[in-house]
Amino acid sequence: MPVYLWEGKNRNNQKQKGELDAVSEAAVRAQLSRLRIVPTKVKKKPKDLFENVTFLQPKVKEKDIIIFARQFSTMIDAGLPIIQCLDILQAQQENPTFKKMLKRIKDQVEGGSTLADALKGYPAQFDNLFTNMIAAGEVGGILDIILKRLSGYMEKAAALKRKVKGAMVYPAITITVAVVVVAVIMVFVIPVFSEMFASFGSALPTPTLIVMGISNFVKSNIHLILIGGIIFGFAFSRYYKTAKGRLTVDATMLKLPVFGMLLRKVAVAKFTRTMGTMLSSGVAILEALDIVAKTSGNVVIERAIYSVRSGIAEGRTMADPLQASGVFPAMVCQMISVGESTGALDAMLEKIADFYDEEVDQAVENLTSMIEPMMIIFLGVVIGALVVAMYLPIFQMAGAAGG
Repeated sequence: MPVYLWEGKNRNNQKQKGELDAVSEAAVRAQLSRLRIVPTKVKKKPKDLFENVTFLQPKVKEKDIIIFARQFSTMIDAGLPIIQCLDILQAQQENPTFKKMLKRIKDQVEGGSTLADALKGYPAQFDNLFTNMIAAGEVGGILDIILKRLSGYMEKAAALKRKVKGAMVYPAITITVAVVVVAVIMVFVIPVFSEMFASFGSALPTPTLIVMGISNFVKSNIHLILIGGIIFGFAFSRYYKTAKGRLTVDATMLKLPVFGMLLRKVAVAKFTRTMGTMLSSGVAILEALDIVAKTSGNVVIERAIYSVRSGIAEGRTMADPLQASGVFPAMVCQMISVGESTGALDAMLEKIADFYDEEVDQAVENLTSMIEPMMIIFLGVVIGALVVAMYLPIFQMAGAAGG
């Protein structure tokens, strides 16, 4: 079916534009009239030569899904039918990949499928959490509320992810810069001094000999060092994909002095936020725990959540297995216990998530403020030692000449 580009004005005389799939221009104008839009321009969209080349098409980003959920919620709340909402969302969608996806979802819903089942066909964009909450919203007749909760949850989850990335990227960049600076000095600067000292004919100080030896080794074996680094990276990646390797690495990450505490706080914030959102939306607790475990991103956390799930299946509370896992702080377990006893577990989980979001903010700020002076000291000591080592022979010659 051909695609048409259109421009027009709505009933408030505001300009709008978009795309529609239709058999003819007349069908486009008729469809716009049903949407209370007066078309001013309608033309067939030119063919995209690369539309069937998947890797050249734009990806559907998390931001696109968040906007989709929020706009969908607003339209459902205004009383529009689901199919009309999908039609409007598809028409105004600028991302061609997402546009085609929404078209197929709309066709499936028109064919009698539920919205949740139609979304399950795109697990990369709509995960189990999203589709299960949509299913609960459809059953309970509160789809607008669920979509609003989903968009709010995803916005907070995206903000948390940005904080963690910021905390990880900054030290990675600074360490990389430090290594590159030292490598450049070793490979290009030190050899110049070595050639100059070779003509002195006198014994060189021990620090200078050590630095020159390291420089010669690095320069002579730079290709082996690079190949070794690539092999190590590949071997580590393969090891991490094994069950034992992932457990070992994930457990080690949680035990790191500074990063470990940050990762624990992120895990608590993510767990409580996701559980609170799903429970308040009517998702069964065992199903919610299963989804949360699979999306935890850390095997140790995943095992702890599955132990909670097993405990609840046996009739225990959530707080006891959490306490026994040793992964979650005692305060979190006690607050969850209070939430269970008062029947307000979802609200208590949201409060814990808000608190730990602030804790993550503070942890990231502390990490950044700690790394800056450490990197300055590291670079100062290393580069200073290299400079002193290379200038010692010059100082000795100056002293001998002065004597």
